[in-house]
Amino acid sequence: MDKVTTQIDNRGVAQVTLNNPDKHNAFDDQMIIQLTNAFNAIAANPAVRIMLLTSEGKSFSAGADLSWMKRMAGYSYQENLNDAHALAAMLKALHQMPIPTIVRVQGVAFGGAIGLISCCDIAVASSKASFALSEVKIGLVPSTISPYVIAAIGERQAKRYFMTAERFDANTALQIGLVHEAVDEQFLVDKIEQLVDVILSNGPEAVAAAKQLVFAVSGKAIDSTLIEHTCEVIAGIRVSGQGQEGLNAFLEKRKPNWLKD
Repeated sequence: MDKVTTQIDNRGVAQVTLNNPDKHNAFDDQMIIQLTNAFNAIAANPAVRIMLLTSEGKSFSAGADLSWMKRMAGYSYQENLNDAHALAAMLKALHQMPIPTIVRVQGVAFGGAIGLISCCDIAVASSKASFALSEVKIGLVPSTISPYVIAAIGERQAKRYFMTAERFDANTALQIGLVHEAVDEQFLVDKIEQLVDVILSNGPEAVAAAKQLVFAVSGKAIDSTLIEHTCEVIAGIRVSGQGQEGLNAFLEKRKPNWLKD
């Protein structure tokens, strides 16, 4: 059985779905490989404009699969290192996706699942969702996911939830920046579709460039090099075909060509 499925619609919206509901979409090495392959295929597909990350069943993901953890307990250091590298490669592929990524969260999201959420650009959760960075409860640490989680929620919040492993609700996830919106579960799909429609109305090249701009600017010193880069980006996009089309459409009070069927 495929633990990960991918569907792409005629709008260029790809939906990657965690498809192991009987085990609450818990991670194992097989799912990690399938997710990596799915993300890499979407990143290489020029027809895809947005990627959704969703899951079947009651839970987004309960973290690591029990049988996988049992196998890992007997691994050597090198085997554990190889295992960690596979997970890190999957997270990096999601984080560096060149198009917008939106994650839909329902039920529980524990451990590595919070890494997936943190790697996505936009996160929308059910108001009844439940979260935990639960690793220290079993004597481990959320190491591989940590760069993305810390970037999402900040150092101070990360210290608390890394060390306490306490469960927190969707409202707390919203307050600390792990998710952007928390809505009634019956409105989850509608909210995702609303976001998809908003993004699809924007210039595709500009959306991709805007995402890269965040990577280029975040954490950098505001010096002459960074200022020059931002000037070059806007100058380049203004004279690009899509930039010209967008500006002219706005000035001429018409729809840009990316909105035409």
